[in-house]
Amino acid sequence: MTYMKPGKKKNKNVSYFSNEYIITNHGDIVSFIAMIIVLGLMFQFTAPIAKLFIIIQHNATVNATTEVDKDTPMYTTGRRDLLAVIFYTLIAIVIHAVIQEYILDKVNRKLHLSKTKHSKVNESGHLALFYIISAVWGANIIYRERLFVSVPSLWEGYPHMYMSFWFKFYFICQICYWLHCFPELYFQRIKKDEMPSRVTYYSIYLVCILGAYLLHFNRLAIVLLVVHYFVESIYHASRLFYFFGKTDVAKAGFLVWDVLFVLVRVLSVALAFITFMLGLERSAVDSVAWREGNFNTRLVRVNCLMLLCLLQGYLMWNFITFHIKRIREYISQRASRSPRKQQKKMGGGKSKADGEQQQDGGGAATNELTEVDRDLHEQRKKRA
Repeated sequence: MTYMKPGKKKNKNVSYFSNEYIITNHGDIVSFIAMIIVLGLMFQFTAPIAKLFIIIQHNATVNATTEVDKDTPMYTTGRRDLLAVIFYTLIAIVIHAVIQEYILDKVNRKLHLSKTKHSKVNESGHLALFYIISAVWGANIIYRERLFVSVPSLWEGYPHMYMSFWFKFYFICQICYWLHCFPELYFQRIKKDEMPSRVTYYSIYLVCILGAYLLHFNRLAIVLLVVHYFVESIYHASRLFYFFGKTDVAKAGFLVWDVLFVLVRVLSVALAFITFMLGLERSAVDSVAWREGNFNTRLVRVNCLMLLCLLQGYLMWNFITFHIKRIREYISQRASRSPRKQQKKMGGGKSKADGEQQQDGGGAATNELTEVDRDLHEQRKKRA
């Protein structure tokens, strides 16, 4: 028989409802819930309910004007979109957990970064991937919907109630992604000092996208999102290159981002002003038509334009303060380095002065010795 020394057990039983267990296994827990919804499609009595969560709802019959439009199913907004948002938010959490575990965690182990940089790498890793996919996907939708042909296509035919499958699914995914970011603050154990800034821009994205989706300003919204996501993908990709040690690539990326960021802010305000104040003004209505989904009243348009201008101003303010802070840090670093250089120079000067003083002292001593020798020589002559 083997004798076991008494001591505390290393493996303690963790409660299934404890914070530690939920945070560690949240990906598996959420994927299990999503799988239950998917398995509901296999049974006849649960399939109708499962379809409400998985399949995009509110398809509509539209009088097609071309042969291409006849083959394209159209969708509108509705209450049952909430069920799709719930399901695809769960999917977003699962994808987030997979990327974190199999990509970002491995990268962080190789780089041996601090906790602060570890959090920044995770944030930029997820956002860079999301921005790139969303920008490419949105650009493809703009091309298919032929929104790039002319600027008037952003407001012609309003209200834009009817959307193609991929157009509607794009907005559903956007809403779900920014919605899933809130529970991720808990799952990723984000520090309290980082939470206010993250909650702020998560909320801004969610409110703006949800508002554009419900008010049927989806054409303008997708154009603004694509150009904004493209610029933000450059920033977060450059940030990752900086943490990976590729400083030259990071500096070039940040320089491109500085230029494009300002241009996109100006472009966003210009497109919003042209759309809300000039384009939609031609088909304005006196009051909101809820059944037709027409929100083209002057009050709604002015408020939307003000909100978008305030948002662009807020982004520019953060951009300017960010660069001012960097300039101050650079100046303080230069100022802290210059006294050190002066001290080194003064130290070298002192050593030279000491050497000169030693040399001068030696010369004075030799002069004094020669004078003594002369006096002795003269005294000897007198005696003689």
